[in-house]
Order: sequence, then C-alpha cells, then structure tokens
Amino acid sequence: MARLIYAMTAGAALLVQGLSTPAAAAEPKAQIEGALPADLRAAVARAVGDTDRPIENRFEARRRAREAAEDAITVLRAEGYYAYDVEPDVGEGDAPKALVKIAPGPRFKLGPARIDWIGPPPDAAAAEAANTAMALPPGQPGRAADVVAAEGRAVAAIQKRGYADVKTEPREVVVDHADLTVTPDYRIASGAIAHLDGIQLTTNGRTRPAWMQHLAPWRRGDAYDPEDVAELERRLLDTGVFESVTVALAPAADMQADGLRPVVVSVAERLKRTIELGASYDTTAGVGLDAKWTRYNLLGRADTFSALGRLSKLDTRVQVDLSLPHWRTPRQTLATRAALYRTSTPAFDQEGVMASADVTRRWGPNATFGLTGTYFTYGASVDLSRTSEVRIGNLTPLGRDIATFATLADMQLDRSDDPLDPRRGWRASARIEPTLLTGEGVLPYLKAQGQVSGYLPFDAEGRTSLAGRLHVGSILNGAIEEIPAPQRFFAGGGGSVRGFGFQEVGPRLADNTPEGGLSLVEASVELRHRLTDKWGIVAFVDAGAVGGAQFPSFRDLSIGAGLGLRYDLGFGPIRIDLATPVTSRRGQAPFQVYVSIGQSF
Repeated sequence: MARLIYAMTAGAALLVQGLSTPAAAAEPKAQIEGALPADLRAAVARAVGDTDRPIENRFEARRRAREAAEDAITVLRAEGYYAYDVEPDVGEGDAPKALVKIAPGPRFKLGPARIDWIGPPPDAAAAEAANTAMALPPGQPGRAADVVAAEGRAVAAIQKRGYADVKTEPREVVVDHADLTVTPDYRIASGAIAHLDGIQLTTNGRTRPAWMQHLAPWRRGDAYDPEDVAELERRLLDTGVFESVTVALAPAADMQADGLRPVVVSVAERLKRTIELGASYDTTAGVGLDAKWTRYNLLGRADTFSALGRLSKLDTRVQVDLSLPHWRTPRQTLATRAALYRTSTPAFDQEGVMASADVTRRWGPNATFGLTGTYFTYGASVDLSRTSEVRIGNLTPLGRDIATFATLADMQLDRSDDPLDPRRGWRASARIEPTLLTGEGVLPYLKAQGQVSGYLPFDAEGRTSLAGRLHVGSILNGAIEEIPAPQRFFAGGGGSVRGFGFQEVGPRLADNTPEGGLSLVEASVELRHRLTDKWGIVAFVDAGAVGGAQFPSFRDLSIGAGLGLRYDLGFGPIRIDLATPVTSRRGQAPFQVYVSIGQSF
C-alpha cells in the first residue's frame, strides 16, 4: 500500500516538474516605443503579438514594423485615440529590430449620441427604451466597441417591445478633431409591432403539432418577444429527442388574414432507436452485463421509452421506463417505471416487482428565491417483494413477504457552475419518503434525508478549489428490527465513504453481516487541483457512521483518506480514486480503488 501511494505521489511530482519546463523563448514581433498609458501599451502589445522566429535581415524587420504599425493603429482607433502619430522603423546594427514609434495624442470623448428613425417611429415607450439602452453618456472615452455595442442594445430594446422587423442603416460617426469628440448618429427603421399566432411545425419524424402548441410561452395575439422564441427553442432541446431545433418568426409576407404571424419550428429528430451494451467488473459484485433498448418519440410528444436487462451478482433486473417531458405543463416531466428484480448484497437478498411514477418540476433562473437549477419532485411507488436477511438477536434466517407503499417529495437546489465538475457555488437537497409496510402487520414510517455541498475556488480560474459535503438521514418510527434490511441505511463505497467497501461502514452482527441502521451521517472534504487543462489531482478525507438510533451521531466514525487522478473528457472528468481506511476493523481490505465519471460530489 505504501509503495502504491508513493508511486502515485512521485508520478504527480514528475508531471508537475514536466509542466514547469519552459517553452522556447518568444519575443515581441516589434518593439513599441513612446509614452503610452499602461493599459493602452498592453493592448497594443497583445495586438502586435509574439514570435519565436528571429529577424534575419533588414527587409524582414521593415515588414514586421509595417505590420505592427497597422495593428497599433487599429487598437488606437478602437480605444478612441484618433489624433495619433504612428511610425514604423528599423533599429541599427547587424541584428536589426522592428520598431513602432507611437504618439497616441489625446483620447477623444463621446458626444451626445442620437437615433434618427427611418419611416414611422416606434411608440414613445419603445423609443425611450432604445435611447436608454444605448448607455453612451457624453464625456466617456470614445471607444469604437462601445459605439457598435450601443447600436445592438438599442435594437434589442426595440425588439423586446414587439418590433420584430427592426433594421439598421449604416450609422454615421463624426470624429471632430476641433473639440476631440466622437458623436454617433444611428439610423434605425423600427417597422410595425408583430403579433404572434400559433406554431407551424416542420419535422422529419412523428412529432405531433397539437402537443407542441402547448409549449409556446405566449398566448395568441401577444406582441412578439425574442425571449419567448428563445424559450420555446430551449424547451424543445431540453427533451433530448431532437438533434437540431430551429425556431423563428415567420416573415411579414406570411402574415395571416387576422394580422397575426406564426412562429416556424423546424426539428430534426434523432435516430428512432438505440441499443446500448455494457459490461462491468467489481471485486464485490463480480462481472455485470447490461443491455438497453431505447425508442424515442414513440408517442409523438418527445417521449423516451426504454427497456433494460441487467445481469449481475448484486443487481439482476428487467425494467421498462417511460419519460414524458413537458407533461401537462412546460418544464414538468413525468417518469414512470416498472421492474422485476433480484438483488444480493452482503446484508440481504431481495426479489420482487415494483412500479413507480414521479413528476419533476424545474424552475429556470431567478424563478425560485433567485436560485438556478431548482427541481421539485413528487411521486408514489409500490413494491411487492420477498427479502432474506439475518434476524437481529438470534442470527436465524428471516424471510419476509412485504408490500411497500411509498410517496416522496424531493427538492434540489443547484447553484454550482458545472453539474459534473463544479469549482464554485453550492448545492442542497432534501428528500422525505412517507412509507407504509404491510405483510407481518402494518408499519408506517418516515425516511428523511438531506445533503449540502459547497465549492470554494482559491483563484479566479478555479484551478485549485476546496469541496465539502455533508449528508444526513433518519428513519422515524419503528425499531431497527421492524424495518426490513433493504430499507435501512448503509454506507461505504465510491459515492459514500471511500476506503471502505460496499456496506462496510456501520455496525455488524455477530456473524459479520452488515446490520444497517436507522440513521446515517457522511462527510467529505476534497482539495482539487488542475495540473493542465486535461489532468488534475485530488486529496480527500471521507467519514461516515450508521447508527441504530433514529437520529445521526458522529460517534464511531469510519474514516478513509486517499488520492485521486482526474482526466477531463470534455463534458466531465473521469476519476480514479485510491483510498485506504484510517479507522479499520479486522478483515478490512488495506485499500480500495474506484473508477467513475464525474467528481465524487
């Protein structure tokens, strides 16, 4: 174990050393001379750029100097310096240098900007909004980028108020060297307000126009708003059924007799069917095989239907799923599931049949307490099963035939910057499951869980960050022997307490069978560092405890620690973690290795 950790540490050190080796020396393509403000000099230097090719003759030096002078003039004009003097030159000696001598002159200021309306002007409110959106107060530096951006803001403000056909004519910008001002004059034709009709659908598949109509975030006759059109496109892309989506307002020539204009939607559907095959190996569960068949848009409303077959020691099942996005209302998904299953774990065996239906409602930015990534799920399930476990107390075999009726309410808040590789922000979730057991009597109980995680970067790019997680759970009502083993809390493994195997954290019976518990507490701390854009390393400590009482206790913690390697796949990192138990019991393996996609939390 010590040798393995040493090898990982040494490898990371060698990688860091290799990354620190300097590249071939580069120098500016031309030297900049003259009294320039620091920010302006830096901007000119960036525009001129660097090269690692030395100048071989005076001809090459003159060429580079002329090119650098042109780059410098572009920057000067963009930053509002119009009374400049720029002179390319060549240094003396056998190794001549390309030089650019710059006298920037005074910086011009903005004069009063105005809009000249071509044709009928928009209503007073839209015109005022356009003038406000320009945000070009006189006296500010006359930067070209600000002048161009102001025109775009004015057009967007007019479009927001229903003028879908707004157009611009070439603007006129007066540069007055007498009073050192830059005065823009924008020429804009607003057109008339467009009022919206329904959706016109073009598709290469089965999508039903009637279903799509209810996704429109506007009512018939509403004034055009570009955000409504963009929201419809987002809703369609969120389904995952379409390869491409195009949403646009119909041209004015296609206006209906009642003066309304439809929104034209064109969707290209993905392949109707996919087949996925998978295999896995785990030192606890052995070899596992998966086969999944998926059918998209079977009902013509962006639905996804799948059938899964899985064969493994830990979990064998046949399962079907149906997902209906935007069910009954936009941004609400109905997910139904039915399965015939058999599970075999160190703590229990279980076989049965189950069915569930969940509805998940998603809110967008600033919709709920200003939080992004807000989800609320409610649902119900029924599970008819037979469990085989060890009776607590006398260790005799115990078989139970159980009918489990459960409901759930789940809230998730996500303000992190990335779902698979967060570097800043936080997440919080809470879940309650009121449950009724029938079989050997009737037992109602409540299973509750909550988790918070946070991500603190130490630099602006987030190359080094500290991540923390706290997860607690409790089962209220019922003694531990009354709660079937499959419904108790267990801990240990890659998504729980690393350094311990599956279900290895918590109390055990006299025959070493994991007992599980009525309460759970887990905590993790990770220090994450990116070595390059692709590679990263982490150091972590996990802790957890499972208890027989209804409320979590931090006593008898199992603690694991280790190192990890990360490789960025583009959409998220693949992680390899090596962990060892800090607090161990007899028979515990000296280390555990975990491989997965995405950060551990």
